[in-house]
Amino acid sequence: VQLQASGGGLVQAGGSLRLSCAASGSIERINSMAWYRQAPGKQREMVAGISTGGRTDYSDSVEGRFTISRDNAKTTVYLQMSSLMPEDTAVYYCNVDVVAFGTSVRFWGQGTQVTVSS
Repeated sequence: VQLQASGGGLVQAGGSLRLSCAASGSIERINSMAWYRQAPGKQREMVAGISTGGRTDYSDSVEGRFTISRDNAKTTVYLQMSSLMPEDTAVYYCNVDVVAFGTSVRFWGQGTQVTVSS
């Protein structure tokens, strides 16, 4: 199973970015999908998650500014980020719960850098 994340970059405060993470490989089913981020010197934290049924959860710090979604095939997860702030600067990772060969395993994407300038 491979996760390919993309969409990071440099943006000014108040701007927007859209991250994507596509899963491929020997996948029977994908359960929950989520985005995490890790800023320099800080622990990795969950930003947003989406369940198989489409229920979404957000951290307090991004609620109302970020939107997580997934495509109809449920193999790609997106994170639309708006009203970005310098404190959103971090490496963003996708995390996907994949069922393969009858076993559920969580995989991490390679990370994509998001830098918000003031």
